[in-house]
Amino acid sequence: MGPPGRHPVRGLKSRRVKIANIRFRPLALAFEEPYHWAGRVDYGATNVLVEIETDEGITGYGVSTAGRPAESTLQALEGVVPLFAGRSPFDIERLTWEARFLGSFNHSPRFAALTLAGVEMALWDVAGKACGRPLYQLMGGAYREDVDYFAFLQGDTADELAEDARRAVQAGFSVIYMKVGRGEPKDLENTEAVRAVIGDRKLRLDANEAWDVGTAIRMIGRLSRFEPEWVEQPTPGESLPALRQVKEAVTVPIAADQAVFSLQDVYEVCRTKAADVIVLSFHETGGLLAFKKAAAVAQAAGIVLCLHGQSSTGMTDCAQHQVGLTIPNLTDGNQIMHQLLRQDVLAGPDLSLRHGRLGRLEAPGLGFELDWEAVERAEALYRQDPHYHHA
Repeated sequence: MGPPGRHPVRGLKSRRVKIANIRFRPLALAFEEPYHWAGRVDYGATNVLVEIETDEGITGYGVSTAGRPAESTLQALEGVVPLFAGRSPFDIERLTWEARFLGSFNHSPRFAALTLAGVEMALWDVAGKACGRPLYQLMGGAYREDVDYFAFLQGDTADELAEDARRAVQAGFSVIYMKVGRGEPKDLENTEAVRAVIGDRKLRLDANEAWDVGTAIRMIGRLSRFEPEWVEQPTPGESLPALRQVKEAVTVPIAADQAVFSLQDVYEVCRTKAADVIVLSFHETGGLLAFKKAAAVAQAAGIVLCLHGQSSTGMTDCAQHQVGLTIPNLTDGNQIMHQLLRQDVLAGPDLSLRHGRLGRLEAPGLGFELDWEAVERAEALYRQDPHYHHA
């Protein structure tokens, strides 16, 4: 099998271009090494590749994050096809809004967002390719020349994390990010070891909802001697009052992550002053356009936004990077996660960071080319490996 629709961009032949075909492929993505965090240890992730082809031969690609197994996401995506067939790929907001009311998404706004984000992503890829322009130019143009990303430390023990931190320092990262919420002795030992290696570089700690209010206040107090720039989502995301209570009781800034998915969530964090920073992904908001709106809400409240990485391919990182270029209230040290994969599905561009930074992507659309052999391997792994195909 080869690429189903790799066509040169020649511009639109008419203004009546229509969606002709939509296809989906489940993908299994293995991590290079186990990913340790407060909730569990992850060894890989599942995604669904979305391909939208127009009647003029332009194909756009997106990716939806999915649980294990991916069948519920695939089934919901198949339900979108009749709604989109024959419609204009440029009616991005209208199509994604109408899709949220399909039966598969009744009473499941978060599932709808995570599923439809890949579809919306593919529509933007079509639009950019049709216009011969990169996404950031269709979303207001570049506010910045590049985006700064943090070093995402990997490892289980203090020695492993310290060694990874040493590599990050040598690579020129200015922001270092690590997981806590794994037990008090381990958190203190790990954080102390990393701070000793990184010197005065910024250090961010992510507890991933691991603590109740009292534990969060006590642990942040104990960890404060290591001078974290902020602590991310210390309490369960369901309760903004809990997050605000911690924020008001500690001197270390607090970031909201799992507490924020939708535009409405962003508004509530801003209205209630529950956090100092919002960490967010376009997969969580349900698309790149909604993400841009969420950033504007935060900007109006004087709150900075940090790009939240997902267990996904470099496709996600390209798309999110493009919108990040356009956002005025973007923080430094954003999250990028394709580097955790044993093998990505991209043939290009080169997403290697230089001193933690990545510049503009100038190819039309979302700016990437797929490696179709890698795609087929990822699909085969999903079909064959029960760890991915079954819950």
